[in-house]
Amino acid sequence: MTPFTKQVVAIIASIPVGKVMTYGQIAALAGSPRAARQVVRILHSMSRKERLPWHRVVNAKGEIAIPDEHARMMQETELISEGVEFQLNGTINLQQFGYDPDRYFLTIHRTDNQE
Repeated sequence: MTPFTKQVVAIIASIPVGKVMTYGQIAALAGSPRAARQVVRILHSMSRKERLPWHRVVNAKGEIAIPDEHARMMQETELISEGVEFQLNGTINLQQFGYDPDRYFLTIHRTDNQE
């Protein structure tokens, strides 16, 4: 497994319940901002083996990007069961449900320092 692949797997595995990340966001965090399509391939080929929460990854518009209708419904159902809400246009509000590990760490760090 390449270092980039290991990073992608680790990032996807860390997405908490009720949050989503975008393919491009994951690629950038893994060190290759233009490798969103590679993230798609890694997710497709390694989700089952690595037990990744594949359903928590969406495109930059907050849309489910899977063309297969059955898989799309599975992803939507999984996200809804975790509390993720879809807007009327079928997108997810990334401001509300997007996961930013850097922002999350800063929030935890600030909270810890204030105690």
